[in-house]
Amino acid sequence: MASIVIVDDHPTTRDGLMTRIELEADLQVCGEADDVDEALNLIRSRHPDLAVIDVSLKTGNGIELIKAVKAENLKTRMLVWSMYEDSLYAERALRAGAMGYINKVNATDVIVDAIRTVLKGDVYLSPEMSAKVLHRVVHGKDMLRKSPAEALSDRELQTFELIGRGVKTVDIAAAMHLSPKTIETYRSRIKEKLELDDMAALAREAVQWVIENS
Repeated sequence: MASIVIVDDHPTTRDGLMTRIELEADLQVCGEADDVDEALNLIRSRHPDLAVIDVSLKTGNGIELIKAVKAENLKTRMLVWSMYEDSLYAERALRAGAMGYINKVNATDVIVDAIRTVLKGDVYLSPEMSAKVLHRVVHGKDMLRKSPAEALSDRELQTFELIGRGVKTVDIAAAMHLSPKTIETYRSRIKEKLELDDMAALAREAVQWVIENS
């Protein structure tokens, strides 16, 4: 029986996913977590076969969790599920070490297939995202620059998202386990990369991005 950990900051979402998974005779949920540190400790201690990970967590970011798991050479395979469009985070998740990405909007019908695919050692993407990835491979990396967010590093994108959610600099720093000075540096880099005039323009852009992609 394959063991699975669910990492999501919404208890009702975790409950719903656990109920769906445990309808399958060969799958069982062995733990739940809502933030990066708790999830990493859970994966270290229970060695699940697979972790289903959301991008937005109570503290930290799912992409950072994936990188931490890979950095420690833990054997757990990882499948990301998120409310964000595939085009925003799927490639980042794969580059970080995940083996699949699924949008929560479509998860009910395909989540078990996605889990089984990743457990077999194969990559799972939606047909639409698979086509986009192949198109970018054929036409080169310049095709990646479709969204302003694609210009940002993972940490910068996490900062950008939290700015868009109205989180203050000191609270962003606490959530990311960084100093406020580092967050201010990220703010400046984001403003430059997105070619925005000032911090007010950055805040407006971030809010709009969150509205469009949440």
